[in-house]
Amino acid sequence: MPVKMRLQRHGSKKRPFYFIVVADARAPRDGKFIQKIGTYNPLTVPATVQLDRQKALEWLHKGAQPTDTVRRILSYKGVLYLKHLLRGVKLGLFDDATAMEKFQKWHSEHEATINKRQQENRKARQAQRRPPFVRRTPAPAPEKRDDAAEA
Repeated sequence: MPVKMRLQRHGSKKRPFYFIVVADARAPRDGKFIQKIGTYNPLTVPATVQLDRQKALEWLHKGAQPTDTVRRILSYKGVLYLKHLLRGVKLGLFDDATAMEKFQKWHSEHEATINKRQQENRKARQAQRRPPFVRRTPAPAPEKRDDAAEA
């Protein structure tokens, strides 16, 4: 049975929200699935992804094929990098502790990049907002000069 990791659409019209699921390739897009491994909300900046790394890694080792979008999400969350590192451990290139150390280093750098992107987005949105409405008082009328009174 061919197994795929793919997105299952939820949410209303023009407001998508996705579940990341493992399903039989022959099942319909929003139909029956084997296991739910996460969620994906593309409407936030950057997109919000919640993923169970262990379950995703197990399914990849079992041979589940991710769709293009899910492959991109797995790469973003570091699952594919972790799979790559664990293959290096299996081949004897380095030990498990070194692999986890490399992954933790990558993960901390990645989190810093995401936080920086969120801060920049927040600043850009703040700059685009109009300043609050300020009521201006009318300018005082100019004083009338009486030329006859001065002479």
